[in-house]
Amino acid sequence: MIDVVMPQMGESIVEGTLTKWLKKKGDHVERDEPLFEISTDKVDTEIPSPSAGVLSEVLVEEGKTVSIGTVVAKIGEASSNGASAPAVAAVTDAPATDVGPSVAAKTVEPPTHEPVAASAGPYPIPAPEPEPAHEAGPDGDLGPLSPLVRRMSREYNIDLHQLKGTGAGGRITKQDVEAYMSAQGAKTMAQSAQPAAPAPVAPPPQAPPPVQRPAPAAPQPQPAVVGRTRVEPMSTMRQKIAEHMVFSKHTSAHVTTVHRVDMTKVAKMREKNKAEFQQRHGFSLTFLPFVTRAACEAIRAFPLLNSSIDGTNIVYHDDINIGIAVALENGLIVPVIANADEKNVTGLQRSIVDLSTRARSRQLKAQDVQGGTFSITNFGSFGSVFATPVINQPQVAILGVGTVEKVPVVIEGDAIAIRSQCFLALTFDHRLIDGALADQFTAKVKSALENWSESIL
Repeated sequence: MIDVVMPQMGESIVEGTLTKWLKKKGDHVERDEPLFEISTDKVDTEIPSPSAGVLSEVLVEEGKTVSIGTVVAKIGEASSNGASAPAVAAVTDAPATDVGPSVAAKTVEPPTHEPVAASAGPYPIPAPEPEPAHEAGPDGDLGPLSPLVRRMSREYNIDLHQLKGTGAGGRITKQDVEAYMSAQGAKTMAQSAQPAAPAPVAPPPQAPPPVQRPAPAAPQPQPAVVGRTRVEPMSTMRQKIAEHMVFSKHTSAHVTTVHRVDMTKVAKMREKNKAEFQQRHGFSLTFLPFVTRAACEAIRAFPLLNSSIDGTNIVYHDDINIGIAVALENGLIVPVIANADEKNVTGLQRSIVDLSTRARSRQLKAQDVQGGTFSITNFGSFGSVFATPVINQPQVAILGVGTVEKVPVVIEGDAIAIRSQCFLALTFDHRLIDGALADQFTAKVKSALENWSESIL
């Protein structure tokens, strides 16, 4: 038998919801043929079969949320007499590990399908991401712990030795911690509710019988909602986005700084070359790769913006992996351009077009949404001047790009001229980044854009 496991579909994702089986027990499946659909806060996707054979067991029903690495089904090889072949070990390609927990940032253009995130096409099913090595000290004998479990332990002062893990191999899961907290809360309430032994008291004097009065009329129930309504359940990804937006705001000290940028040089260069660029490469040239290129330059100068926080430690990332927020019909996703600093404008535009297209056509792969170290959200594509984006955990900053528009401005000698301008809004985690550093970083991006000299073609 070959085990089919719940895959790792994003950095620090610890669980996924199996939303739909595409095959029934007893069905024959080919290798890489879509087997089931899952939903996480990162992506909605189809998971392909890791092997050809017969779907002999279905262990997780539709709608159930399970931990990464949970065996959800078993595939047996059909022999000539119909019996299953001897059991073999499952073989999967494990994605690279990441540091810390994750979540979400935000924007680009919607598709037409119902699921709120992208879906992966046929590719070898990724194995669960290796658990981070457990910390020395109190957790040393607890086995591997997810970053989320470690954080909950720290925040709520929980001794994990008091918990019994229900995950694979006795691993302590988020649900184990929540169940322990609920049990402890109920125990505390029960203890506080124990009545003290009453002291003996003298019987009260006889009182005259009360005057009988008519009982007051019961209040009429008020309608909860006035007017016509329609109630629809959130999709799984919408629920996850909601959870992680709140989680991000709860985790990071969000502050946003806004800088106005003169994009005239970039706009003129883009206008001059966009027709030839389209003809040569087959896709349009936008402002976003220019901003991404400038952000990479600023990150090299200020690497703290490319870090994350793990407890009281700062984790500096050597690679510059830029997440580009893509808006979908009912949600959003942040696919990642790996080693973005190694690409020129053309390479960045190619990557942006590729990732956004595959996001809307449900063709993203696991590695496409992993490893982001800094995010950019282009809300200007919808006409917004500026906004205050939410940090994509566990990152410490996200850059928002407003729409580029021509405006009259005062230039040297008090003259008025027409310039192409936009606003850059950098939201940063004030736990780690101070306002002065955030402004220096954004000023570096601004300078690179205002003094653009790099060739496009």
